[in-house]
Amino acid sequence: MAGSTLGTIWKVTTWGESHGKGVGVVVDGCPAGLPLSESDIQAYLNRRKPGQSKFTTKRQESDEAEILSGVFEGKTTGAPISMVVWNTDQQSKDYGNIEDVYRPGHADFTFDSKYGFRDYRGGGRSSGRETTARVAAGAIAAVFLKKLGITVTAYAKSVGPYTVDPERFNIEERDNNRLYMPDQETALKAEAYLEEMMAKTDSVGGVVECIIDGVPAGIGDPVFEKYDAALAKAIMSMGAVKGFEIGDGFAASRSTGSENNDRFLPGKDGKVEKATNHAGGILGGISDGSQVVFRAAFKPTPSIALPQKTVTRQGEETEIEIKGRHDPIIVPRAVVVVEAMAALTTADLLLINMSSKMDRIVSFYEKEK
Repeated sequence: MAGSTLGTIWKVTTWGESHGKGVGVVVDGCPAGLPLSESDIQAYLNRRKPGQSKFTTKRQESDEAEILSGVFEGKTTGAPISMVVWNTDQQSKDYGNIEDVYRPGHADFTFDSKYGFRDYRGGGRSSGRETTARVAAGAIAAVFLKKLGITVTAYAKSVGPYTVDPERFNIEERDNNRLYMPDQETALKAEAYLEEMMAKTDSVGGVVECIIDGVPAGIGDPVFEKYDAALAKAIMSMGAVKGFEIGDGFAASRSTGSENNDRFLPGKDGKVEKATNHAGGILGGISDGSQVVFRAAFKPTPSIALPQKTVTRQGEETEIEIKGRHDPIIVPRAVVVVEAMAALTTADLLLINMSSKMDRIVSFYEKEK
């Protein structure tokens, strides 16, 4: 199966299935000498793991990461970093009724069409469980970025019809509510709405917004390897994402050039700054030194208990009621996954950028003499 590796220099390969023995990841290309411990990884995994509130699946997984290689005496060695998270609470029997039935909104039909079989126990490689490995890898990238003064912060921008009010935006509030919304009032309304949908055995979608602070100007390439294109690929590779936009995004299509253009002005220490940031921190595929701001739209969880019309593997009409333990909304647990994918993308592009100028290469190797 191709397509399980992301990155050029900072390469990440995930493995494992939802109801297999575990999921894991190999991170190759991380520089030697980076201080790293399992607690650094765990801090991120704790934000993603299931069973934390009534708005997440009741599957009980400790999601404890075990570093198998690439770290010695608290620092990375430059060798591939291999990590595993063991599955401990699979209930495969919950999926027995869908062995030969395609679930609406899932990858069952398309996976079967491509490979001629599918792992019906929770979706196998198509399951959201795979993102556990992404988060473990992203945690390492976040530690790397922090050393360079770069931070990645995501949050729930909207849940169903409820959107964070910019006037009440408070990033410190994000971790005080179960939906990771930086607006207490909107979070309470969204929770009430979500409970109403749960009572109807239905699910809800939403939008995650992410801000990358501290990225210097000049990251990314102008054609196929644009920074925003790389972010879009990484974020769209998450199974439930159906939309991506950066800066003003689709709203830019309704503005004029005079409104959308970000005016340049002299900044501190002779640096160029912008009066506004409609571009979302990227111009021509290259970072401009301001905040990188993007959003990802998540569809409602496809696993719902409501009866749904579908077909069997043999093409016969049938009706299905999905059993098992599922998130009524993906957004809260996806917040840290978005951070992870943004961190991995940014780390890779920073390493690639080190060879973009001859004077940088000469300076580096002259110091080595």
